[in-house]
Amino acid sequence: MSVIEKEGRTGTGPGFFHTHGGGMILGNRWLGVTGFLDWAERFNGVIVTVEYRLAPEFPDPYPVEDCYAALCWTAEHGDELGIDPARLLIGGASAGGGLAAGTALLARDRRGPALVGQLLLCPMLDDRDESVSTQQIDGIGVWDRGSNVTGWTALLGDRKSAADVSIYAAPARATDLSGLPPAFIDCGSAEVFRDEDVAYATALWAAGVQAELHVWAGGFHGFDMFAPHAAVSQASAAARDNWVNRLLA
Repeated sequence: MSVIEKEGRTGTGPGFFHTHGGGMILGNRWLGVTGFLDWAERFNGVIVTVEYRLAPEFPDPYPVEDCYAALCWTAEHGDELGIDPARLLIGGASAGGGLAAGTALLARDRRGPALVGQLLLCPMLDDRDESVSTQQIDGIGVWDRGSNVTGWTALLGDRKSAADVSIYAAPARATDLSGLPPAFIDCGSAEVFRDEDVAYATALWAAGVQAELHVWAGGFHGFDMFAPHAAVSQASAAARDNWVNRLLA
């Protein structure tokens, strides 16, 4: 776990708790954290980015429990970190988005740290491999159906697609999403996670939770990272920025 803030920072500001992507099986705490740097500078905030243990060596529940433990540490040390407890935001992309959603569920159910919002970028939410988009994106792209099955199998082993998978490992399994913080969810129209992300936003609305959903036409998984200068990437970045501005202003 690392704490990032601008040099010479004083006072208090929002906390940005970052959970990295990598399909539950790769990556480290620096993967994707640059997307949070501008917000930390603009709002005089602090980024805490967590180095959770990876599957298959550390299968469920290790990754999400590591994230929750780090979130609790962040809240407990909020005074010394200069974090406004009313403005603690959790966010991540891909597997990190799934872990952010699972950690938000844990925080709700364990009456843990209060979260002002959850930023779920192309989140990995459903282990069941049943959606139309996972059937469509098979054998093509940077993270296809085969990659997804590999990641979930590493995390869950023989329990993948079984009835007893935890909602904290696969938040799409949750039947009660009430009491969660406002969410921003985005994805591309040409990625495995499209349908599960749309379904999660729909379930949040049904539970009375505020959610903003964007499905970017033609976007593949991670399009904003691989082609940051494309018009669709710039539009997606602007939408995220607008939501964070409204949430924290």
